[in-house]
Amino acid sequence: MTLSLEQARQIISAAMAKGRSDGMKPLSVVVVDAGGHTIAFERADGASPGRYAVAHGKAHGCIMLGLPGSAIQARADAQAYFVQAMNGLFSGDFVPVKGGVLVRDAAGVVIGAVGITGDSSDNDALAACAGIAAAGLVAES
Repeated sequence: MTLSLEQARQIISAAMAKGRSDGMKPLSVVVVDAGGHTIAFERADGASPGRYAVAHGKAHGCIMLGLPGSAIQARADAQAYFVQAMNGLFSGDFVPVKGGVLVRDAAGVVIGAVGITGDSSDNDALAACAGIAAAGLVAES
């Protein structure tokens, strides 16, 4: 199974709705495929223009390491040199904090990732999980 454009749009719509309903700051949401390539992106009114790079870095890091943002953040806390190395390997397209969430199909296969930025990293991850669930997929945050 691959992550479709329709599913990516569902994820973004539901994640943005979660942000609005929970009173989060303006979110930016990117959905990438299993190769780390952007399928869809949306930036809420009022979100700063640099948010695409942050959101993509969260999602891209998850895909490249096969780990959710929470695990990458824990690794960064324990081994700062690891984050430095990953930033070099991935040309800076690696943001090691929560808000990067793996997307799995019903069989457990990673088919993409979502990166969200704009509020706290914990809230970013909550919005991503809500979006993924709304698309009928499984989130690993």
